[in-house]
Parts: sequence; C-alpha cells; structure tokens
Amino acid sequence: MFFFHPLWPVFYEDNHLLVVYKPSGLVVQRDHKNKANLLDMVKAWLKQRHGKPGNVFAGMVHRLDGPVAGVMVVARTSKAASRLSAQFRDGRVEKTYWAVVQGQPPGYEGRLEHRLMRHGRLSRVVPDRMDSGKKACLRYHQLARDKGRSLLEVGLETGRRHQIRVQLAAVGCPILGDLRYGAAEAMEYGRIALLARKLAFKHPTRGELMQFLSPLPGGWCWPVAVNATGRPLWSIEQYRDSAAGLPFSV
Repeated sequence: MFFFHPLWPVFYEDNHLLVVYKPSGLVVQRDHKNKANLLDMVKAWLKQRHGKPGNVFAGMVHRLDGPVAGVMVVARTSKAASRLSAQFRDGRVEKTYWAVVQGQPPGYEGRLEHRLMRHGRLSRVVPDRMDSGKKACLRYHQLARDKGRSLLEVGLETGRRHQIRVQLAAVGCPILGDLRYGAAEAMEYGRIALLARKLAFKHPTRGELMQFLSPLPGGWCWPVAVNATGRPLWSIEQYRDSAAGLPFSV
C-alpha cells in the first residue's frame, strides 16, 4: 500500500490509526509558512481512499523534525489520539533511530544525559545546576565505523526538542548535514542523516504490541547490504521531482 507515490509506503492502516513514512523536508503539521505538511496529506489521502464526503479526522500524536525521515503514526479517531498521546507522554513508546555522525562517540555503546534548554529555534546543553533546563537521556550503540564517521543506533529515554541532534553534537559527533548543530557541510535538499528507524507501541483499542520498521531510504549515506529497489525516497523534493502527478504542491 502506498501514499500518493509508488515509493511512499504505508506500513499499516486500520480504523484507529495509520502508520506511514515521512520523508525529509516535509513538516508534520501546518506552520506559519502554510507549507505542505504530512497531516493535511494524510487527511486528503484518507478522504480519497475511503470516499468520505465530509471532513476526515487525523490526529498527530508525536513529531519528527522537518529534516528527519522515518516512521510515524497518526491517529484516525479521537479515542486513539488520546490513548496514543498518553503512551508517548508517559514514555511507553519505543523509539529507535539510526544516525550517521562525524567522528566516534565515547565508547562502543553508552548513555548520554544532559540538561537541555530551548534557545530560539534551537536547543542547547546547559549546566546541571540550571533549573530551567530539562533532563534529556538517550542510549546509543555503534553499528559500524568507517573513514571518520560512525553509524549509530539511538534509543530515546526522553523526548526533548532536537534531543538526538544536540546531545550527539555535545559529545563531538554532529549528525551529517546538520549545520545547525555543527556538521561540517550541508547535504542535498537540507536533509540530515537521521532516520526514525523503529516505532513500537500498544494498539490504542486492542492493547497488542505494534512494531514498525522504516526501510533505509534510497541514497542513505551509509553503504548497506540491501537492494535499493522499492526503498522509499529520502526527501520530499525527490518525490516532487519524480512524480509531477502528485496531488499536492510540495
């Protein structure tokens, strides 16, 4: 099943939720710039797919930064939205990311703990003594290392703004392409080498464990032993450029 494009996967759909791939460069909700966004696209796709004459409900229960690609869940009912939001808020959702970073973190695997504070559109590490900062924790595991770069698997314990990006940069390992947090150079289309790889949560009505894994997008900046055929595109610009028939101006 696909979402507007033969290389844009839908991982799961039922009456309560939709699990879909988000490409880099697509914001999740409408912002002040009124750009194309994932939530509006989900509503339009559901309306078209199910032939609904009126408004379609879709609730965003978590976020991914604009430059980040990967798996996301959207609630299709208010009950599902409330229950899924509670799981995210209470830390009962397993969120796993893959990141390609400059350098190598301290140790083959480890745990990072900082206090973060928002500073304009960014986040920054602040001393532990500052009451205004919020505790941020993650765990990482080095999957591979090559030519001054590392491929990391990262698990979040907390969900702070730009958490993975700022915490890895704080230990000297900025994510490739992430100029905001110290990367040496930009990547095409402004994407960064951070992928929401896995999402696991309880179904909002049935209670069973649901687990979803995002494929590595085509052109992912680490060589992987996977056939590129059928892999999603990395950025929204690539979808735009490869399919003039998309029903949205993206």
